[in-house]
Amino acid sequence: MRFMIIVKATPDSEAGRFPDDSDKLFAAMAEYHEQLAKAGVLLDASGLQPSSKGWRIRYEGDRRVVVDGPFTESKELIAGYTMIQVRNRDEALEWSRRFPNPVGEGKPAEIEVRQLYEMDDFKDVIEPATADRFNKIGME
Repeated sequence: MRFMIIVKATPDSEAGRFPDDSDKLFAAMAEYHEQLAKAGVLLDASGLQPSSKGWRIRYEGDRRVVVDGPFTESKELIAGYTMIQVRNRDEALEWSRRFPNPVGEGKPAEIEVRQLYEMDDFKDVIEPATADRFNKIGME
């Protein structure tokens, strides 16, 4: 089972500002991710640049419209993520409880954890040949 631990953006992260104690925070993040790697459950992890450096594609009928960031109208943006692969939900819950506070210890923050779809989840809605195409490109 794959899970994504989502770090929510803050006004500071959207402005490209790091916390005052960023060295301590980055050391805690490095330690946590090293533990994930040693346990063999880390798939990927990264911080995201502010939304001002990104864009969205808006679908309007058959047209695609590019909307440049920042996305100030959005209430919840993503600042980073960690993807893990574990045996079950309980193991994912245990790892996520150990995630360092992304804005620094003692400060209010929140992370979100979401399970990723697996190809088996679509077995009743897509043809086997289509599933095989995804498997061939590594989206198992």
